[in-house]
Amino acid sequence: MTIIGLPARTRPRYGVAVVGGAAALEDAPEESVEALAVRFRAGHEAALGEVYDRWSSLVHSYALRALQDTQDAEDVTQHVFVAAWQGREKMTPGPHTFPAWLIGIARHKISDARAARARDVRRIEAVAAVTPSAEVVGTEDVMEPDRLVVRQAVDEMGEPRRTIMLLAFWQDLTHVDIAATTGLPLGTVKSHVRRGLTQLHHTLEEVRHGSR
Repeated sequence: MTIIGLPARTRPRYGVAVVGGAAALEDAPEESVEALAVRFRAGHEAALGEVYDRWSSLVHSYALRALQDTQDAEDVTQHVFVAAWQGREKMTPGPHTFPAWLIGIARHKISDARAARARDVRRIEAVAAVTPSAEVVGTEDVMEPDRLVVRQAVDEMGEPRRTIMLLAFWQDLTHVDIAATTGLPLGTVKSHVRRGLTQLHHTLEEVRHGSR
């Protein structure tokens, strides 16, 4: 698996205004944009860095407007440039190549993010339906079978996922609150909740199908 390293900046320059799906074009002359597109398509890694530096703010602003979530917008921004690099041979170099092309990729990644959100909601609803409330934690003898399965599955998770899941579903803390409590980055918390939900969902499906 090829690892794509995107340039790191001390302060991301996100926030270029996006109006009606279009954004302010770059300050560079059209000729330099076309030349950059040629180098990018040819696989010059330095060109990837320059493209990311110029247009990541455009992509992030577009994604943020669509998703209304900073972390999700940052994730989409990263995915867009990785996808652009991996699919660069499909790009046709031109003076206005990058803005429209990157926004087109962003639309697909935003759709993926929304679909992932919908899956998360379904998983949360499924797990919440069998998650014991704070009043019955510690009184497993009165828990329903599915609740026992969920609690055991969470207890068997490695750290910090176990703690994050307990805080999310037994203490009803938000992702932001969990990040503040554990000292973990918000993106890490979201990732553990998402993967933990997937794990619980699969565990419940296996138990239910096995009991038929």
